[in-house]
Amino acid sequence: MTITSERPELSSLAQQYADEGFVLVKGLLSKEEAAYYRQRSHDLLAQLNRNDDPTWKSAMGLSDGATRLQHLHDAQFYDAEFAKLLVDPRFTDVAAAVMGVDNVQLHHTKLFVKPPENGSPFPLHQDHPFFPHKYHRVGAAIFHFDDAPEEKGCVRVIPGSHKDGPREHSPEGSFHLLEPSFDAATPQPAEAGDVLFFTYLTVHGSGVNTSNEPRTTWLIQYRDPADPPTVKTHDHSLGQGMMLRGVDPTGRSAV
Repeated sequence: MTITSERPELSSLAQQYADEGFVLVKGLLSKEEAAYYRQRSHDLLAQLNRNDDPTWKSAMGLSDGATRLQHLHDAQFYDAEFAKLLVDPRFTDVAAAVMGVDNVQLHHTKLFVKPPENGSPFPLHQDHPFFPHKYHRVGAAIFHFDDAPEEKGCVRVIPGSHKDGPREHSPEGSFHLLEPSFDAATPQPAEAGDVLFFTYLTVHGSGVNTSNEPRTTWLIQYRDPADPPTVKTHDHSLGQGMMLRGVDPTGRSAV
């Protein structure tokens, strides 16, 4: 479901998120802001000279040849401009509204750049197996710093898939879903400045970037601090437990 460029009532966002498991908020950042963060993203990756490629082995079946992907965990610890975006009320108010809570806590962030012509896809999956929580009040926000049409490998989702709860993923350890097929997912093309919010139970993935331009996104995973993890994982992520909105009523902080 796509929201209009003027910021909608948060209750409307929350209802659509509850019904479909995701909501695409148009123009949360201005075009100028998106371009600014796009440049900082590429400068940061060049500065740090990270050569590791996080492409999933299970992604090989979605492409005719080898693909590439650039990424960086915890960009906010390398550039303060990303830290500002983490606590921007335009983001945190929506995150709180769609989860139906007052308090929003950081889990982790990842910066992704899909290079042109062969930017790696992501097979369909839920985020739940990577960091399961007791009450499933965990979500993600994908900030688009440049346009992401279908040919750039935009995100795809299965609307309403969150209602079925956790699903059985591949036993190979790559956590991709054996079904439904990738083509069954609905593309969510986005423009620079748009932000896609979805639950960690929503089935999603993304295609290959076959265009002649990179696709630049920043993923923020967040949670209700009152929702405890059932498995201790991702504890390597810097800043996990940081409050982005409100307070932590548990005093648990990073776990």
